[in-house]
Amino acid sequence: MQLFHRHFGEKGDQPVIILHGIFGISDNWVTYGKRLAAEGFEVFIPDQRNHGQSPHSDVFNYLALTDDLFDFIDEHEIEDPILLGHSMGGKVAMRFALENPLFVSKLIVVDITLKAYGPRRQHRMIIEAMQSIDLSKVKNRQEADDLLAPRIPELRIRQFIMKNLHRVEKDRFEWRINIKGIAENMDQLFDGIDTISKFEKPTLFVKGGASDYILLEDYDQIRYNFPNAEIVTIAGTSHWVHVESPEVFYQLTMGFATGNPTWYEKAKDEIEENVRRRKA
Repeated sequence: MQLFHRHFGEKGDQPVIILHGIFGISDNWVTYGKRLAAEGFEVFIPDQRNHGQSPHSDVFNYLALTDDLFDFIDEHEIEDPILLGHSMGGKVAMRFALENPLFVSKLIVVDITLKAYGPRRQHRMIIEAMQSIDLSKVKNRQEADDLLAPRIPELRIRQFIMKNLHRVEKDRFEWRINIKGIAENMDQLFDGIDTISKFEKPTLFVKGGASDYILLEDYDQIRYNFPNAEIVTIAGTSHWVHVESPEVFYQLTMGFATGNPTWYEKAKDEIEENVRRRKA
């Protein structure tokens, strides 16, 4: 499958591939990607299948998503990329790195781990909210937002979802996301990664302090499959760590990507200071 993608930076710079989560699109990572490119990285941000401007498919599972990433790397002749994935994208990145360790230089996983997750009601609620809107009667984006609000009261999540609303004509909208394909395969997105394979290169797990996606009980499994992993918690953030604490997230991941201890330690110091303030 040929994925739509956004590209920043110059050929020959260290490549970074950023994989968004479910309901996400490449647009969500443009600001971050441009900042990386300004620091000397070549950045690729694909829309994963059934998302954004990439093709739709009835097949939607981690095997297919991982194969898509392999084909994307091959198509664009990307060598030794740093993989960064959030949520669903993090699981794709982990699986790819474990299956193809020679093809990846570093790995950044944002608020997800290897385990299987039980059904998440929030995801179903988002799908149901999107399906409930008759877009043929929607004349502008505000009307769509007003219709989503009773089912998705959190403004931040609503704004995230609204990124998927695409104007086809002056007064006609459609969801770019393949709602039907995702809804029918939702359970497969909670599958775990069960393997004895190891990715022994540098790995960073970024956990949201207020998120339950990575728990203390998950650390042993992470460190088994990723022996050189560091797990860093950004206090006060939910599952959307990079949205709620963008500057600390940037400093942390930039420091890890460059190997520059100044960037990395500065971010960790800020995280520790925020924790102290919350405890005070």
